Amino acid sequence: MLFVAGIFLLALGLLCGALLLLIPLGWVEGSVGLALWVLFPVFAIGGYLMAAASARGAAIPMLGRASGALLILLALAAAVALVLQAASIFQPAGSTGGTGIASHARERPAS
Repeated sequence: MLFVAGIFLLALGLLCGALLLLIPLGWVEGSVGLALWVLFPVFAIGGYLMAAASARGAAIPMLGRASGALLILLALAAAVALVLQAASIFQPAGSTGGTGIASHARERPAS
C-alpha cells in the first residue's frame, strides 16, 4: 500500500513538473502558481522516498532509474525550451519564471 501511494505521489510530482514546462509554452491552458513550484519537488522526492522505502529487491534500482530518466527528460525539455526562447526562435505563451528573475535589473538609489 505504501509503495502504491509513493508511486502515486511521484506521478503527481512529475505531473506538476510537466505542467511547469507545458503551461508557459502554451501547450496546456492554465497558470503557473506557487503551489506547482512547491508541490513538484515535495511530491517527487516524497513519493520516491515512500516507494523506495517499501520496495523490495530489484524494484529499488528500477524505481530509481525510471524516475531519474523521467526527471532528466523533463529537465532536457525545459533546457531546450529556454535555449529556443533565448535565441528568439519562439516566444512562450507565458513567463518561464527564471528568465524574468535573471533579467531583472536592480534599482540603484538616486545620487
